[in-house]
Amino acid sequence: MADETIFDIAELAATLPATSETMLRDLRLVDREAASCRIFRTYRPVPLHFHVSCDEYLYVLQGRAMFQIGDAEPREVGPGMLIYFPKRTVHGMPALLEEPFVVLAIDTPRRPIDDVTFVDPADGDAKTFIATNALERIYG
Repeated sequence: MADETIFDIAELAATLPATSETMLRDLRLVDREAASCRIFRTYRPVPLHFHVSCDEYLYVLQGRAMFQIGDAEPREVGPGMLIYFPKRTVHGMPALLEEPFVVLAIDTPRRPIDDVTFVDPADGDAKTFIATNALERIYG
């Protein structure tokens, strides 16, 4: 992965594929012990799950979705909205309302790729949850 410090988020988000076998695809921009920064696209509703390693900040870039945190009623989120929740907080996206649904995610500390636990294990695992694209863009 390139060690860049300035990223064209819109350009990079446009490189995420139109379809995926996994629920999400991401592009890791920064992957350090203290934090990871990713762009991800959601392709289908995401069942309730949590991460054990990190707090998560999600800034919606494109699209609209229903987002649920804990036992609260799902809430519609869209461009310009920031969603925050600490590690081990159950969350999910019961519906995609407008696609593509693309988010800038910052995880503190770093979120390992396989850090996902579904509330109902029958809903999936790390392999069905997310696929990571390599950052192969060289800025000139």
